[in-house]
Amino acid sequence: MSVLSGLRRYRLSIFLFSCFLLTVLLVIFLFSSRLASRGIDFNWQNLPQFPSTKLIQNVQKTVLANGLTVLTKEVHNAPVVSVQVWYKIGSRHEELGVNGIAHQLEHIMFKGTKNRPVQFARLFSALGSDSNAFTSYDQTVYHHTAERDKLKALLVLEADRMQNLRINSQQLASEKKVVISELEGYENSPEYRLSRAVMGAAFPNHPYGLPVGGTKAHVEQFTVEQVKNYYRKFYTSDNAVLVIVGDFSTASTLDIVKEVFGNITTKKSESKNLIRKQKSFSETPILLREPGATPLLQIIYPLPDVNHPDIPALNVMDYILTGGINSYLYPVLVESGLASEITAHVASARDGSWYDVLVKATPDQDLSKIDHVLQEAIANLAKTGVTSEQVERAKTQLTAALILSNRDITSLAMQLGYNETTAGDYRYIQRYLAKISQIKPADVNAVLQKYLQPQGRVVGFFQPTQIETKAASKSYTTQTKENFTSGKSVALVEVMKYLPNVESSQKSFKQEIPQLLTFNNGLRLLLLPNNTTPTVTLIGHIQAGTEFDPDHQAGLAALVAENLLNGTKTQDKLTLTKTLEARGINLDFTTYREGVRINANSLATDLPILLTTLADVIQNSTFPAQELEITRQQALTAVRSDLDNPEKVARRLFTQTVYPENHPLHNLATEKTIQKVQREDLINFKAQHYRPDTTVLALVGDLETEKVRSLVESLFGNWHVSGQAPKIKYSPVTLPSQVVRVNAELPGKAQTVTNMGFIGLNRQDSRFYAALVFNQILGGDTLSSRLGEQVRDRQGLTYGIYSNLQAGKNTGTLTIEMQTSPEDTNKAISSTIQILQRIQQQGVTPLEVETAQKTLISNYNLTLANPEEITDRILMNEVYGLGKLELRAFKQKIQQVTLNQVNQIARELLQPDKIVIVTAGSAVNN
Repeated sequence: MSVLSGLRRYRLSIFLFSCFLLTVLLVIFLFSSRLASRGIDFNWQNLPQFPSTKLIQNVQKTVLANGLTVLTKEVHNAPVVSVQVWYKIGSRHEELGVNGIAHQLEHIMFKGTKNRPVQFARLFSALGSDSNAFTSYDQTVYHHTAERDKLKALLVLEADRMQNLRINSQQLASEKKVVISELEGYENSPEYRLSRAVMGAAFPNHPYGLPVGGTKAHVEQFTVEQVKNYYRKFYTSDNAVLVIVGDFSTASTLDIVKEVFGNITTKKSESKNLIRKQKSFSETPILLREPGATPLLQIIYPLPDVNHPDIPALNVMDYILTGGINSYLYPVLVESGLASEITAHVASARDGSWYDVLVKATPDQDLSKIDHVLQEAIANLAKTGVTSEQVERAKTQLTAALILSNRDITSLAMQLGYNETTAGDYRYIQRYLAKISQIKPADVNAVLQKYLQPQGRVVGFFQPTQIETKAASKSYTTQTKENFTSGKSVALVEVMKYLPNVESSQKSFKQEIPQLLTFNNGLRLLLLPNNTTPTVTLIGHIQAGTEFDPDHQAGLAALVAENLLNGTKTQDKLTLTKTLEARGINLDFTTYREGVRINANSLATDLPILLTTLADVIQNSTFPAQELEITRQQALTAVRSDLDNPEKVARRLFTQTVYPENHPLHNLATEKTIQKVQREDLINFKAQHYRPDTTVLALVGDLETEKVRSLVESLFGNWHVSGQAPKIKYSPVTLPSQVVRVNAELPGKAQTVTNMGFIGLNRQDSRFYAALVFNQILGGDTLSSRLGEQVRDRQGLTYGIYSNLQAGKNTGTLTIEMQTSPEDTNKAISSTIQILQRIQQQGVTPLEVETAQKTLISNYNLTLANPEEITDRILMNEVYGLGKLELRAFKQKIQQVTLNQVNQIARELLQPDKIVIVTAGSAVNN
């Protein structure tokens, strides 16, 4: 459950306008000639034509007699369905003094009904559904993705809580603590605190200016009657949209919907905002001087509502300004050294929109100067006007990004739900696409001059104060304290009796197996054709991870990966990125401990460009000195930011406490080690570790195996290296002799993040599958697991608690993570340890094992329906030496796990008297 206050993780337009297929317009002469020179025939003019109505094709809208709107869309590429209920209530509808009550009600919706007085997350988990919810400005959404035979059961549960929700003082008190924990977690972020202040100034007399999740002061004052009032007023059939997308029959499914929802009595809903919209602006920037790591500049430009005809042109403008390295503002701010990053998005909402710009400044830069440079650049662009090339590139980036980021059924359903609830019509996307295709430079110039005026904006500065961070303190103890009394637990057998019946599907689905090709130089390529969408997903692995970093140059491996696209022997950075951006191709490299990960996707017709670029940068990168300094500054900013982030500090200290100083995984990047890296070090590292015989590529999508094999042979066949691949020796890791407590106090943090756990196992360990089942029981879900049910749901001590089994080629960890108020941290830790002790001594139950197995298998089936996730599975099965047949065998191996095996691995992994406990954030007394 979360708050989507602006969808900052993604460009809002990508989230909203998706899954349409559009003709790609631009011709890249450089790559066509290079491909031709290799004997590869690629006709740039023979590009597929895709109708702009693709998204809404076969969508059926039905309105029941009680006013419930139902949107259905059949997609038969995998045996899964997405079921979502969108209520037209968000923070926009909150009365004065009850900011956050929509979000509070979202939490209560999981607490049970009159018919099913159990935690609903446990019911969804028992169904194997990937379920969650979020609250935004204009709506509250409950979404599920599950196997197709769970469709009716999900509908029954949603209909039940639409009309029969239990709301009492005990539930509200418990969930208030959880919500406050969530809000305090947001308060740890300087970006959140700055955004809250700037939005409040931009919308001073409108709910959009208030935080979607509310404030602690308001949440503490909510009464049962207030929450009940909002439930009765807004959770009505005529104020809801039910969206179903996936593998089902429309006619029979509509019969089920009418059967399940049709008897719900219509109530008069009141989905309107209760505060008039007024804006006032000040030329004086908002200034926050608070503890933090990175200076921030945020600007809000008010815009018209989602249905205004200027919105499409504003999205194109956004891509011109901030859409990648070739964007207009990147050289002005990043390449100049003023900033490490600039991001922006158009947030389109029902009652008004806004353009949100965030700049992360480099240290010691004057935020006023950055603001002046930024405004001067925008004014110059408004004066000179955008070019046709800029507009066409932005349109292509926008359209390709929408296609590639929304190929799964969950995103399809989200698109339809948003269109219907916020824009008022599920066909809204059709008008939007038609407008995008017609946008000219004059349209972009018009919105640039109209909306990005200095007098219409609100500016905020976040200036970190110089407060010395206390060093982490370490203590040891031979025992732990248990000082809590748990609430009454609901046994799983009790939960199962409230589960709706599930009718087994008669359809069978046999997963296709990828083809493995091994080339003469050792490069391995896995191919899995899938023509359900005209796109391809590529994920790769190169054995050149942080484990190879020298002690005094930690961060070297990451700098190598981050500089690959900064220039080759034949192309500079701008040429490389312009080629990719002009086609909307995504290609990036990230580093983790055991390797470098390649993430890429494109339209199927652009696969030759993608592979040509990949081959060029892997084999011919030159690491220009000027570009290295830019990425070095970005890396330094990232380290400073990480060291101000309790979650990352806790994870960092946990890793360095578990793994001793002589272990490769103990070595983590610091500002000092990054500064020591020289250009020659990058060149030498790449020459030593980037090798075809340690590289694996996996491709899934609309492809022809023989053509791809020939293309890869042509592009990578001459990549040769000498000698054996470097290997690294991992020294054995043992548990400490007693409990280890590490506490890092970070100034200005409202919450504490805890990481606690043990040494685990590697992926090839025969006990892995039993450990996976055990992890699911322990904390695989933050609401339905042993930890979630007690620490989160019963005691309300944390917004989120879960366990994570990390198992790679080398020994990983079993880690429990949670966020708590500082006054609740020790109680939550003690509660967790008592749960671990109970499991170690008493074991788990047969029903828990059976339920966990079903959940894992259901979740696995869902991953196979997602292009990125199935590609990742294929790749890592090969990297871990499991073989391509693991794609099918995984489910059987999970099914074969026994109760004795689960209890045995629990006894072996859980050592509560030797646990490592790390806390970071607010001060905690050990």
